[in-house]
Amino acid sequence: MLPNLSHDEILRYSRHLLIPEVGLEGQRKLKAASVLVIGTGGLGSPVAMYLAAAGVGRIGLVDYDVVDWSNLQRQVIHGISTIDHLKVESARARMLDINPEIQVDTYNEPFTSENAMRIAEPYDILIDGTDNFPTRYLTNDVCVFQGKPNVYGSIFRFDGQVSVFYAKEGPCYRCLFPEPPPPGLVPSCAEGGVLGVLPGTVGTLQATEALKLILGIGEPLIGKLLLYNALDMSFDFVKLRKNPKCKVCSPEPEITELIDYEAFCGVPGHHLPGQEEGAVGGGWDITATELAQRLQRGNNIHLLDVREPHELEISRLEGAELIPLGQLAARLSELDSADEFVLFCKAGTRSARALELMLSAGFRKIKNLKGGINAWAKEVDPSLPIY
Repeated sequence: MLPNLSHDEILRYSRHLLIPEVGLEGQRKLKAASVLVIGTGGLGSPVAMYLAAAGVGRIGLVDYDVVDWSNLQRQVIHGISTIDHLKVESARARMLDINPEIQVDTYNEPFTSENAMRIAEPYDILIDGTDNFPTRYLTNDVCVFQGKPNVYGSIFRFDGQVSVFYAKEGPCYRCLFPEPPPPGLVPSCAEGGVLGVLPGTVGTLQATEALKLILGIGEPLIGKLLLYNALDMSFDFVKLRKNPKCKVCSPEPEITELIDYEAFCGVPGHHLPGQEEGAVGGGWDITATELAQRLQRGNNIHLLDVREPHELEISRLEGAELIPLGQLAARLSELDSADEFVLFCKAGTRSARALELMLSAGFRKIKNLKGGINAWAKEVDPSLPIY
């Protein structure tokens, strides 16, 4: 039986009630529904706020990060007042300020193979607001195993994608992407950037799809992938088909339980407390402080910047040579393997990949600047901005 609406709720949702396709019964469906939002960042922000405003009765939030200054350009559910606060608590407070009539559950933990089935179990729909491949495959497989829709979204620079992967009625995410891309091939938003309004557009589309599924109206993006480009304001659609040999949603699946998704994708899905960010390990790293000391002693070190040219306008290290990561393989012949190199980028991720490339080409006197030029700004030269 659907829950009733109070007089205050009828007034709050009056613009919904006036729509024949929604009406009183539809609003009661929204109140009875439950949605799990995985990630409270760029995509999760508009998703969570609009689901709250629409009156979805129970909304779960999964995240384990804290609010940072660099989030505020796009993660509009957070603000300066919640810097350094847990994202799930910051988001929950904002959602309840929008609509105190709803229930907001928070899960301040990474979404992993160990807890995903438990966290997802109470919810009707899962919305993927993540930015890494291990969690995308995990979310997909959980939805297949529990028979739930997966409202997918992704963003990068000016481009976005949206779909509804629902194995009961169409393809799942693995039908479209059976295997993840090679590690390092697809840069994250932290490496490549994203236009601040883009997650607002894509996240609002995801929220729209979730509401359509709950209300049973319109044509959800099941079997269709929406491609959005902000620069030319274009919306294109690609038809998707169910893969009869899909490893997870076919009649005879190879995968019948959750796996190690970080091993499957070859990249970490989460940065956990205690882990060193922007580090290679195995003795191949050098800290900013150590590098500064060696330079002061007059050590002849070849600084190699593997960022993109436009990043030099933000910050730079004097005397460094710029060879963007994408050009490095073709330009290795310009480098002398007898030299001692320290590679760096913004935060250590791209330079770690550059180090692996140079090692495979026979270079041995190389180090990765742990934490990148941002670590240099923190530890050595505070006149440089952190970005």
